[in-house]
Amino acid sequence: MSSNREGQTFDGESLFVRYVNFVKLPHTVFALPFALLGVIVASYQQPVTWRVAILVVIAFTAARFVAMGFNRIADRRIDARNPRTQSRELPSARLTIAQAWAAVIAAMVVFLFCAWALNPLCAALAPVALIWIATYSYTKRFTDWSHLWLGGALAIAPVGGYVAVTGQWSDPAWLLVVIAFAVACWVAGFDIFYALQDEAFDRKEGLHSLVVRLGQGWAIIVAKLLHGAAIAALIVFGKGAGLGLPYFGGVIAAILIISWEHRQVKPGDLSKLNAAFFTANGIVSIVVFLGALVDRIL
Repeated sequence: MSSNREGQTFDGESLFVRYVNFVKLPHTVFALPFALLGVIVASYQQPVTWRVAILVVIAFTAARFVAMGFNRIADRRIDARNPRTQSRELPSARLTIAQAWAAVIAAMVVFLFCAWALNPLCAALAPVALIWIATYSYTKRFTDWSHLWLGGALAIAPVGGYVAVTGQWSDPAWLLVVIAFAVACWVAGFDIFYALQDEAFDRKEGLHSLVVRLGQGWAIIVAKLLHGAAIAALIVFGKGAGLGLPYFGGVIAAILIISWEHRQVKPGDLSKLNAAFFTANGIVSIVVFLGALVDRIL
């Protein structure tokens, strides 16, 4: 593989490795822990079986494959013009369109089957989720707030995890709304960081983002506000769900990590963006989940 490949991708030319890189499979770590957080909170209402837990993991991974794969297909011509993304699987012809569509459709079938196997509410909500995550691919063509649309796509994770176990909405009803809001704001904040590296290209192509609209300085301030809102929502969620000190310890760890993340990225200096984007945010979701897990075990 060429030396100019994107970060968080793997060396190798096997079809499996190409598919893994096609959807940046390591990025699953961003939101999968939040899906499992939904499972943990739901376990206070109803026991969790291994069958349900495994179906949740498979369903989430399949849904994310659909979202990323469809995004790569929709953006393949744009990616081919962007020096940062020219090495992706479709622009570089390491995967064909037919191979990409076959994998996306297969993942869609797996996701719908898992939703059906879980319970009727999951089955009913699954097509809505697919429409939302697929539509994201086109939002940067018409709105500066595509970051929040992506956030909404990943915010499905904790809601799906909870509903998979209980088969119903939370009581109180606002509980799932708050955790979805937390994930949406957290994702939107770090997606603004991700958009910083494409500011010049996006302006040239007429694509939309808050970085294009506001410039790097103000966009980073918006990211700070979004992350502040996410932390506040995580605290409210923990109180509403009756979670204890280990969970809030996880939230405190997340605050420290996010604070570190924001110190790495400055207007005009994106040299540490990769660490801030992938490493920090991967750890954030894990520490919040582990806090809830420890609290549940204890």
